[in-house]
Amino acid sequence: MKIRYTNLVFIPLFFCVTSLFGQDFLVKGKIVDATSGAPIEAATIYAETVRDSSLITYTITNAEGIFALEGRTAYKKVRVAFSSNGYASQSKEIELKPLLEMGSIKLEEQVQELQGIDVIGERVPITIKRDTLEFNADSFKTRPDATVEDVLKKLPGVEVDSDGTITVNGKEVNQVLVNGQVFFSTDPKVATKTLTKDIISKIQITDTKTKEQEFIGEEGDGENKTINLTLKEDKNKGYIGRLSGGYGTDERYQANGLVNYFNDTQRISVLGSSNNINNPGFSFDEVYEMVGNRGGGGISVNRNGGFQIGNLSFGFGEGIVTSSTLGGSYADQEKGKYRIDGNYFFSYSDSFNDEMIARENILPEGSFFTDTETSFVGNTNSNQGSANLEFDVDKTTRITIQPNLSINNTNSTNSERTVSTDEDGNLINSNNALETSDGFSRNFSNRVELMKKLDTLGSYVRVFFNNNNRVDDSESFINSQRSIFGDNPSEQELDQQTLTNNASDSYELGAGYRHALDKDFYFDFRYSHEDRDQKNERLVSNFDEVSGDYVFNAQLSSDFNFNVNRHSPEIRFGSNGKKIRFNVRARLEQIGLNNEDFIQSSTFSRDYSKVLLGSYFNYNMGNKRMSISYNSRLNLPSVTQLQPVPNITNPLNIIEGNPNLNPEVNHSVYLNFNDYNWRERTGFFAYSGVNFEQDKVVSITTTDEDFIRNTTFENVDGNYNGWMGVNYSKQIKKDSTYSFKYTIRPYMNLSKQVGFTNGRRLEAKRLNFNPRVGLLFNYKEMLEIEPEYELGINSTRYNLDNVEDIDFTTHNLSVKVTSYWPKNVVFGNDITYTYNGNLGAGFDKDALFWNMSLGVQLFKKTATLKVLAFDLLNQNINTRRTTGQDFIQDFQGTVLRRYFMGSLTIKFDSFGGKGAPNKRGSRFSF
Repeated sequence: MKIRYTNLVFIPLFFCVTSLFGQDFLVKGKIVDATSGAPIEAATIYAETVRDSSLITYTITNAEGIFALEGRTAYKKVRVAFSSNGYASQSKEIELKPLLEMGSIKLEEQVQELQGIDVIGERVPITIKRDTLEFNADSFKTRPDATVEDVLKKLPGVEVDSDGTITVNGKEVNQVLVNGQVFFSTDPKVATKTLTKDIISKIQITDTKTKEQEFIGEEGDGENKTINLTLKEDKNKGYIGRLSGGYGTDERYQANGLVNYFNDTQRISVLGSSNNINNPGFSFDEVYEMVGNRGGGGISVNRNGGFQIGNLSFGFGEGIVTSSTLGGSYADQEKGKYRIDGNYFFSYSDSFNDEMIARENILPEGSFFTDTETSFVGNTNSNQGSANLEFDVDKTTRITIQPNLSINNTNSTNSERTVSTDEDGNLINSNNALETSDGFSRNFSNRVELMKKLDTLGSYVRVFFNNNNRVDDSESFINSQRSIFGDNPSEQELDQQTLTNNASDSYELGAGYRHALDKDFYFDFRYSHEDRDQKNERLVSNFDEVSGDYVFNAQLSSDFNFNVNRHSPEIRFGSNGKKIRFNVRARLEQIGLNNEDFIQSSTFSRDYSKVLLGSYFNYNMGNKRMSISYNSRLNLPSVTQLQPVPNITNPLNIIEGNPNLNPEVNHSVYLNFNDYNWRERTGFFAYSGVNFEQDKVVSITTTDEDFIRNTTFENVDGNYNGWMGVNYSKQIKKDSTYSFKYTIRPYMNLSKQVGFTNGRRLEAKRLNFNPRVGLLFNYKEMLEIEPEYELGINSTRYNLDNVEDIDFTTHNLSVKVTSYWPKNVVFGNDITYTYNGNLGAGFDKDALFWNMSLGVQLFKKTATLKVLAFDLLNQNINTRRTTGQDFIQDFQGTVLRRYFMGSLTIKFDSFGGKGAPNKRGSRFSF
């Protein structure tokens, strides 16, 4: 506590001192073309120190070429530089004044960039091109051992959440490339958390593009961003790597390593990891790398423990996980000829997870309650490989091949006890079940695409073929005892074997033609045909005490073929103008479904025909952008929802499909606006959307007098989901002394869910409001403080008079404090307080989660010796409340609790210049 109190005293004192010695300044002027006198938009103006060229501040010109460079510094004399893409840069040394008018600055066109000459433009902190925002990594001061993620936090308009999620002006970054190539996977965290800033030259930010948009040179739609990291020339030949290992209390351990080899356009990477702290092993952050994953941490997890990073799955994950991974990645390219990358991963994991669920089941005439306790253990091993192969036959023709193969083996054991009671607490029924399962899956997919440019205006033709071939086999045994209490008590035992053999083969052939009317406007004609065939065999056998063996049960079994035949012609008209981009489109979906069950001797066929409309409009106003889109999408019912065969895996809830279901049609509207003011260092982003679901497939549940549920499915209207949010940020910076950035992010969600129970329509309207505020303060790269607070206001309203509406609030307060003083010592604290005020009895409502680490950097910062305290107060929890149209549910699951660990991290590298791979020599110490 004394440390935090000292920091609180120090911060206001620091601001008082700096306010005495710093001075505000404002430099105004206009950048014009030296020949024509035309204003130059998006030119960069920046001030740096004369002594060591440290960046002080910067800005860009508006559409009239006018700029206003303002800041605060203790220096009396600075160098001001002027730069624009395609022009020769200039610089002037000036004496700072509160207001300095520089008049017109004339820039000469730079016909050819001179090689071998260090021009001032090489230090330009930011360059704005038509569709690319480029930052010079060295212009943004960080600590010497900073990662790419650390420097991203310094960039204007860029935000990095605590879980590593990156947004640029409110748009999420969905891939990070290195020299234009995929780094292991498209997951941004793999590159941003493992590569160090000192090897990066430029950070380029663009709208994410499809393969089609890349080929024809079309801009992306702006919904997602891509970051490309270009390596420094002297760091583009050699290798860089890290090794880390640690051991702690409760036999906790972790070990991981990553080695990257660069040779111009060629890259080879190898990684490996093993741990039992819920960490996939990809994060090498110097302070918190071994903090583990207490609830997801940006990594998606599922009920059976699987976790996923980008497009790579790594087995079980919820609960406590022991995992090992070994993988490699290769990439190479030659401009105008080919670009290839591929990766392979082997992973093994096992996990255990105990859960407790309290659920109120809403009925038209009242409610009943179920309390469930489960215990799960399982393991999986996985082999996954993928590749992206692009070949340019000539300047107008490109062939792309994208194969992907995964093979998985799993086995698990899950025990479950469920008890149901009425509103007076009387026992209704119970079920004890033990299920064991072994599974195998193999999935192969591939996309082959040919694109051909037809003229210089933008006409082109494309042909593609997709296939997906999947096999899923499993064998499971379930043993359960169901008890019904009350006036007519009964007992039922179930000892059942289920063999599942599923195969799915999907093939799609499509073509598209774009006719360019001029350089902006175009017509698109597209067509695709898909044929998907599913073979599902589910063989159920019940144990027979007389024969002592399992006897086939035809009533509960199924063996059917399910075929989907889809034809999709589409036409669209659009424009790709510099300021205005739009398209309007219409697609006809003609779908035929055919099903034949060989055991039940039943068949059904359905034909659907839907016209789906869509549109997109984007208006680019320099630093401002506004877009609105409408899209309609068709979702087919699943095989489970269609197949009319009872599934009694859960004897308290028997599920049977409905072959008469219609497909869902989703109508969605999305609107957003973003603006970044370079002068004020403020960013504003607002967005809103709504999704209406027509003919949504919902559960229809009938609960009998013993509270046994029978569930089927029907199409209903009335479901919707709407959301809106605002993101406002401002950055304040004084020289290289301190930086201060705060963010305000309110968000609201409104939804309506519709279902049926016992013949009555149930509706639940939910409103969630989540204001969020955070700030990031950094002082001389010696102290970093990052507090954040989020309030959750949650309300659920039901249409039944006998059901009480739900209102509750949640609080989440976190503070991350990292000190890099004294030299070579890193002291980190990550404290999070969570509170959920409406959980039921027996569930933890609040917790103070505190991680602490102390590291010492040795041997010129090539090694770090560290001790870590995870969940110092032993209060980590995993609880949550969810609501639906017919239930209110509280959940609590197993989490990783307190442990202490010591670790050693080693960094090594060797780089050389052109023709001298070993020029600099290696740097390796421990």
